[in-house]
Formats: sequence, C-alpha cells, structure tokens
Amino acid sequence: MQTLSEAQIQQISPAALAYLGDAVYELYIRHRYLFPPKRIQTYHHQVVAQVRAESQATHLRLLIPHLTQTELEVVRRGRNAATGRPKRVDLETYQQATSLETVIGYLYLTNPQRLDQLMTQLELYDT
Repeated sequence: MQTLSEAQIQQISPAALAYLGDAVYELYIRHRYLFPPKRIQTYHHQVVAQVRAESQATHLRLLIPHLTQTELEVVRRGRNAATGRPKRVDLETYQQATSLETVIGYLYLTNPQRLDQLMTQLELYDT
C-alpha cells in the first residue's frame, strides 16, 4: 500500500475516510468472529449485528474517552459530514456511526498500530 503524506491525507474528505473506514471496520469485525469456526450464515448474522449503525454508535461512545485530540477532531469532521436523511436510524446514531467510520479510515491511513489498539477495545457480542 502506498504511504500518503499528511498533506494528501488532509485532502481526503471525511466522507471518503468514512467510506474506507466502513470497509476496514467490517473486515476487522469479520476477522474477530472467525474463531471458533462456525457456519457461514452464523458468521454473517454476527457481523451484520456489529456493523449496524446502532452498534457502531455504541462502539464510538466506548472509544471516545480513549481518543486523542487529533482523533476527536476527525470524529467531529465525520459527524459534520454525515448529512442527508438516514432511512433506518435517527440522525444522531447515523452521525455517530459515520464518525466512527471516519476515524477508522483516518487511522488506517495514518497509524494502523493505533487503529489496532483501539479496535481491540471494542466489546463484541455473540448473536
């Protein structure tokens, strides 16, 4: 993967960071549920439960006390970028979920070790 400069990262919109963060988040969740081995349908149900906006909003609230000032600024930018009318959830939940995806996308590009540190703090549950 190509390393981006700080200037290049600053040019990436919060929406684009959230787009990337959504994929990274889902991949991380899929990885966490691989063991113990299960049927594919069980994997799917567990992952879907975690990648829902409501779960992402909960995960953001869990991580907020552990975030740096820079990370909190990225969260704020992500929240402000979450415009439009979500279909299934209230606007606040949607904004929180987008904020989580934004900071995940940002950390994926800037500090993968920090991302891993934060992601291991998530409280995942079985469905």
